[in-house]
Order: sequence, then C-alpha cells, then structure tokens
Amino acid sequence: MANPNKAMAEKGIMRWVDERFPATQMVQDHLTKYYAPKNFNFFYLFGVLALLVLINQILTGVWLTMSYNPSGEGAFASVEYIMRDVEYGWLIRYLHSTGASAFFVVIYMHMFRALLYGSYKAPRELVWIFGMTIYLLLMAEAFMGYLLPWGQMSYWGAQVIISLFATIPFIGPDLAQWIRGDFLISGITLNRFFALHVVALPIVILALVVLHIIALHEVGSNNPDGINIKDKKDEAGKPLDGIPFHPYYTVKDLVGIAIFLFVFAVVVFYFPEGGGYFLERPNFEPANPMVTPDHIAPVWYFTPFYAILRAITFDIPFLGLKAEFLGVLFMGGAIAVLFVLPWLDRSPVRSMRYKGWMSKTMLAIFALSFVVLGVLGAIPGTPIRTAVAQLCTVLYFAFFLLMPFYSKLEKTKPVPERVTG
Repeated sequence: MANPNKAMAEKGIMRWVDERFPATQMVQDHLTKYYAPKNFNFFYLFGVLALLVLINQILTGVWLTMSYNPSGEGAFASVEYIMRDVEYGWLIRYLHSTGASAFFVVIYMHMFRALLYGSYKAPRELVWIFGMTIYLLLMAEAFMGYLLPWGQMSYWGAQVIISLFATIPFIGPDLAQWIRGDFLISGITLNRFFALHVVALPIVILALVVLHIIALHEVGSNNPDGINIKDKKDEAGKPLDGIPFHPYYTVKDLVGIAIFLFVFAVVVFYFPEGGGYFLERPNFEPANPMVTPDHIAPVWYFTPFYAILRAITFDIPFLGLKAEFLGVLFMGGAIAVLFVLPWLDRSPVRSMRYKGWMSKTMLAIFALSFVVLGVLGAIPGTPIRTAVAQLCTVLYFAFFLLMPFYSKLEKTKPVPERVTG
C-alpha cells in the first residue's frame, strides 16, 4: 500500500521546485504532453540513439582525460598506459573509439531519414540547420580527437588535413600555421586540439543539441507521410494522429536501445578495431615525422569527402585556381550544400512516399554515390578509381543542384489527410 505521507512529501518537493524552476512544465512540454505522430517507424529511432552515443562519448571521454597526457612526449605512452595499466582502461578507450564510429553511423541514418521523409522542409528549416551545424562540429570534434592518440596515422592524417588550408590563396599558409600553432604539427598542436576536443566543442555541441530538440518540439515532429498532425485535433485540442511521447515512445525506444547496445557491445568486445577502419594499424605506432605510412587515409566517416577532394585533379588556369584548392572547395561545398537543402526542394509534398520517380531515383543515386565515395576514399587511388570518384562527385552534387528542377517538374501522388501508419 502506498504511503500517503511520502506521496504528499514528494508533491511538496515538486511544488517547491516548480516555484523556482519549471521542471514539471518541461517534462510535460517535451515528454508527457508532447504529442508525436503515431506512425513513427524504424528510422525514427536514430535520433534517440545519437543522444545515447553522445552521452557515452562524454562519460568515457571524461574518464580518459584523467589518465591522458596531452603532450608530444607523453601522449602515446599515456594511451598505452590506459590500455595496459588503468583498471578497465582498455574498455573505456574502446567504448570511446568505437563510440565515435557508432556516432556517425546513427547520425548518417538520422540524416538519411530526413532526406527520405522531407524533415528539412518548412516549418522545420531551423531544426535542419541546427542539426547540420551539429554534424559539422562533430566532424571537427572527431578530427581533433583523432590526433590525440599521437600515433602514425593521427600525426600524418592531421598533417594532410591541416595542409589543405594552406592551399587557400593569400591567407592559406598563415592560416595553416595558426591552426597548428607551430611551423609543423607538434606538441603545441596536440595541446590545443586537446583543449578544443574536451572543453570548447562539447559545450557548443551540447548547447546545439538542446536548441535542436527545442526547435523540433516547437514545430512538431515530422512523420513518414509528411503530414502535419496539428491540423487535425479532437475536442480537447489533442492531435487525432498523435500520441504522448511518454510513455509510448520512451518504452518503444528502450527496445531499440537494448538491441543497439547488444550490437555495440559485440563490436566493442570482439571487433574494437573494426578491421582497421575504427582504429588503424599504423596508429599503434608512435608518431614519427620522419616516416610516412604507406597509405594515408582519414577514418571511414570522412572518406566520402576525402574521395571528393582527391577526385579534383584539374586546374582552371584562366581563374588561377589549382587542383588542390579546387579540391578543398568541392569538399567544403559537399557539406555546405546540405545547409541550403530546405530551399532547394520545391516539391509540394514532403515524404518520398508521395514524390515522383525522379526524386526517388535521384535519392537512390545520391545514396549509392555517397557509399562508393566512402569506399574509394579509404583505399589508394588509381586512374580508374579516380574516374569513378569524379563520376560519383558529379552525381553527389547533381542531387542537390538539380533538385529545384526535378522536384518542381515531377508529378506527385496525393497526400492523405490522415497518417497511414
């Protein structure tokens, strides 16, 4: 039997808190009274998983910093110390390194779902921009964290990426030196990347995640049909096609989280290096500026953009643009174009379910080209592979640059008034 005195005490505590902080109101606005479409499917799980992996990265990162030495002399040795001597240090390190790859897996699936169901279209443009800013900062966060083990691939991978800034006309060399903090990559570079990786960027990312969720809950979640559930409400003002996020989706998400954690644990315990794609073999050797690895390539989640960079092998003499700088422009453009996606799509419908064959074909080609670019960016280049990468680069940009035309010209299917499940 419930203790009435205890219940009254809890209500009294919550009343005291609510008078000073809107705790109950926040729970209602974002959980118990936040109505989400009742036809969420598998793809809508990845947002929650992204939040889960973010928490994993923060917690394991804090534990790793307790034993890590951010200096050129001690960084690699401290990682070995974590792996060999710190109790469960190997597990914490693998949770963090595997978590980085898991983060990008769920983020890419989360972004693909937005492309599939038009979650970037009005009124969710700001939600999309916040999300893309998070993605951009995650790439910076991952790149800076990649340098911290101070292994061969960390050193030379950073050398290649930072040298790209040197290709910018006029300011390039000075900009690259400013990023390094030295004439070459050194302990100074490592120390400043460490500060940005563990303090500055996580704070900004967490703030953007909060803004992303607040903006989403302000306009409401999209759904596979692309229908605004706020348009159809009952007498009490509740959406006819909506259900409270808690307890319905919190319980449903727990099932997906359990499955994800099982797969994640299998990878962490049995395949932590991911066949050399999560942790490259040269990175188990100390950084040596005098010895270059046979093949320098970024981590797998950067390889599509690295392939675009390498695909640009031509100069534009009359504009004074060299291939190296053009490659940087195309690589940056491949990310920048995502920010303007809401204004490129002119289709009257949101979901791919009701768009025409041209949009469906272009999305399939885009997804395939992105995967192929990812594979090509991870392996050494050859003339044939470069030609394939150039073709895939054209297809990648064609998806976005031709979107105002094919999305407006194609014939769409009628959208139902209510969600279809």
